[in-house]
Amino acid sequence: MNLARVDLNLLVYLDVLLRERSVTKAAEQLGITQPAMSNGLKRLRSLFNDPLLVRTSEGMSPTERALALKPQIADALKLLEQAVLPRDAFNPGESSRVFRVMASDYSESTLIPLVLKRLRAEAPGITLDILTPSDVTFHDVEHGRVDMAINRFRNMPQSFHQSLIWEDSFSCVLSRDNPIIENFTLENYLSAQHIWASKTGMGVGVGIDPKDVQQLGWVDEALSALGCKREIRVLTRHYQVAMLLSSQNDLIATLPSRLAEQHQHREQLVVLPPPFEIKPIQLRMAWSPLLHHDAGHNWLRQVIKAEASV
Repeated sequence: MNLARVDLNLLVYLDVLLRERSVTKAAEQLGITQPAMSNGLKRLRSLFNDPLLVRTSEGMSPTERALALKPQIADALKLLEQAVLPRDAFNPGESSRVFRVMASDYSESTLIPLVLKRLRAEAPGITLDILTPSDVTFHDVEHGRVDMAINRFRNMPQSFHQSLIWEDSFSCVLSRDNPIIENFTLENYLSAQHIWASKTGMGVGVGIDPKDVQQLGWVDEALSALGCKREIRVLTRHYQVAMLLSSQNDLIATLPSRLAEQHQHREQLVVLPPPFEIKPIQLRMAWSPLLHHDAGHNWLRQVIKAEASV
């Protein structure tokens, strides 16, 4: 066996599986999905050419090979953890660490300011390097070159750890001079011109086809379910640009509510609820198993979760 071809994350999976003897419980402990853990067990069985865990009347039971591997895997992981983790506990007040975070335009506008305020107070030496989705690939995150990705993900590698930051509804942003604000019905919404704003994927972006509902995302999928379609005249990957353009009296921007509420004080804009139901979006953070036990990384994750709940 060529060790260079072995995914060492699988050893972490095996350690937890042998301890919990349950795919579901092991997945919960590692913060991954059950299908991801099942896939990990499948790969482990192939790696060791052994079932490792078999279903019996008492639940999942380890094979003889698995019982022999259990102490070896535990010892190996302890040695690896000691080798890669800092010897001293993480002290945010004295740290000069640079955290590289891939953040969508939406999360950069709504979440990052909250996190940065906390960092300036508790960890003034820490630097945030905010990257855009086009700067980063999942491969960069997987190998720890980027500390985490914060976005709305439709698909994500199963090996990643992930955590829900918050859910957000949608709001419509219009110019105060837009005549339809007095009668903001679905019919009038559809008769208007619209600004599309989104960039949920990672890697270099490509052009969007306004006729491709699946590519357009949540708002247009909700309209499609009603048998409706809006007229998109501007497509942008930047929510702040969409906010600026919505001040024109014949355009509507339908945006996540946390972002729209930041601009509701502007005299020329009005923020209204959409005249139809749109499924809430979920903002998540994702990170590599390689960084899951890192003390500094864990501290940053806790800061993000705390600030998101305020």
